Amino acid sequence: MSEPINWLPDGTPFSPRFNDRYRSETGGMTQARDVFLHGCGLPAAWAGAPQWRILETGFGLGLNFLVTWAAWKADPARPRLLHFVSVEAFPASADDLLQAVQAHPELLPLAEQLHAQFHALTPGFHRLVFENGQVLLTLCVGDAKAMLREQFFAADSVYLDGFSPQRNPDIWDEHTLKAVARCCRRGTRVATWTIARSVRDALSQCGFTVQKVPGVPPKRDNLQAEFNPRWEPRRAPGMAALPVDVRPGTCLVVGAGLAGASVAASLARRGWQVQVLDAGATPAAGASGLPAGVLAPHVSPDDSLLSRLSRAGVRATLQQAHTHLAQGVDWQPSGVLEHRVDGSPGIGAAANASSQPASATTLAAAGLPPDAVGCWHSPAGWIKPAQLVQALLAQPGIHFVPHTPVAQLVPEPDGWQAQDSHGQLLARADMVVVAAACASGKVFGSALGHPLPLHPIRGQMSWGLRAADGSDDTCFPPFPVNGDGTLVPAVPTSNGLAWYAGATFERSCADPVPDAATQARNHQANFTRLQTLLPGTAQHLAGVFADPAALHSWSQVRCASHDRLPLVGPVAHVYPGLWLSTAMGSRGISLAVLCAELLAARLHGEPLPLEQRLAQALAVERCGTPP
Repeated sequence: MSEPINWLPDGTPFSPRFNDRYRSETGGMTQARDVFLHGCGLPAAWAGAPQWRILETGFGLGLNFLVTWAAWKADPARPRLLHFVSVEAFPASADDLLQAVQAHPELLPLAEQLHAQFHALTPGFHRLVFENGQVLLTLCVGDAKAMLREQFFAADSVYLDGFSPQRNPDIWDEHTLKAVARCCRRGTRVATWTIARSVRDALSQCGFTVQKVPGVPPKRDNLQAEFNPRWEPRRAPGMAALPVDVRPGTCLVVGAGLAGASVAASLARRGWQVQVLDAGATPAAGASGLPAGVLAPHVSPDDSLLSRLSRAGVRATLQQAHTHLAQGVDWQPSGVLEHRVDGSPGIGAAANASSQPASATTLAAAGLPPDAVGCWHSPAGWIKPAQLVQALLAQPGIHFVPHTPVAQLVPEPDGWQAQDSHGQLLARADMVVVAAACASGKVFGSALGHPLPLHPIRGQMSWGLRAADGSDDTCFPPFPVNGDGTLVPAVPTSNGLAWYAGATFERSCADPVPDAATQARNHQANFTRLQTLLPGTAQHLAGVFADPAALHSWSQVRCASHDRLPLVGPVAHVYPGLWLSTAMGSRGISLAVLCAELLAARLHGEPLPLEQRLAQALAVERCGTPP
């Protein structure tokens, strides 16, 4: 639920919760530019830096972010990456954000882009991506102290911009400012409009040197500060070990599926020169070659770990699809109906405008009765993952090398070698990321001295062509449906529209091609599940499933970890420069892009795209690698 805002007759936004204005009497634009941007010495301070990380307390209506983004965009000496991290307990609506900049038409194009992504802001972290991944807004929705404990970076600038200390004392108290200080490096500059004595004293106690400066009229004074404690700052657990000053170099990525292509693209955007090595003749030769898959979040009544991860992951993948793929050809944000065939409600704490109980109209469109239980996910839809892989690998700074099976990784004094099964050199680089699905276990294990415990799971899809004259349109839902099984009803191919149903789960099967008898059993399994998922569509397709000439199959092997969560990150300090992003299981479409951004964030000491406790759940060390 968005925070209600009252718009006063003079156009000023007003908060009923805090009984306070959202911006100063002179207007938010002047305050954003003079108090915060210039108060932190920007844009001059970031000139020539590879990245700049800004932390804000109180996102409000987003004006500080928009002004900072505009300054970055106009500056020829801007950093390659601008990170803007803002904590906000009560997000406004997207429409109110847009209304707030109507008086500043120069910001309207940026505000419209923000408006398009400003949705489904449930408690937790939300990464919004602009400028082809060079401007990254991380919205941390929840109590400021709790959200700051979940972040894991050192800010270069800090904007303190909550409602007044008298109206909202919690965001200005010493505990919150201590949490801010833990996210600062020595020299971090802080700016705010308040000069309240309690704020000045709390900042001083937290290690900031504080000074009053001339204010923006009608205020006589504003406050600026610099983090320069008399003591050596204590970091959050593990923070001191982060390589916060890593400079881009050369990287080998082993594997050209969704996981590897996503890593390559994330690193290339940060200035790395990346070689992607794969045994196949083309990218996406393995499970990422799925003809079409469903992109929708997992939901659960208790909003489980997987639910939160998949929600963040779907947002990340949709952003890449919007940027790189042709809508209606390579993907379609059609929305997805999840048929809860067991009758469980599914949605609990995660219910929001993008995931909610399915209406009777939606159920009827899928041919389901009004008493069926379903969840409607929007934005969501179908996607051709192989097309996304191709688009990601086409980014500048990436070179794909086919027919290059990597057998082992050998450390060098200043990097890594990739070798074939005969010990011949294939390539070398400063660092290596293994993202080779089930082959990751052996390749990664060649450096560790023991293989990673990864598990193959074969899956088979059944598919066929729709009627060319559209005569079967009423037999298919107008959107994908998942639940126990999946149906993607209408995907453009060179031979016409195709439907895809499946897929099976054959554990411990490493051979991607089943024999004829197994293939027939898998088709039957897909049909049986379709009968429960969409009885009307299954009835229409019964003849197709009985006709070998009309029914086609696609199969490949997924890779999963012991707990069915991805493995993302470094192998601690014992093997510097050796990283992993694999074991996406059946959720590579939803998680690969997010995992790549998490890997890049950890490598560069950037703000994390998801809460620290979620990131820790994906750590490689949980598989028993050396500490």
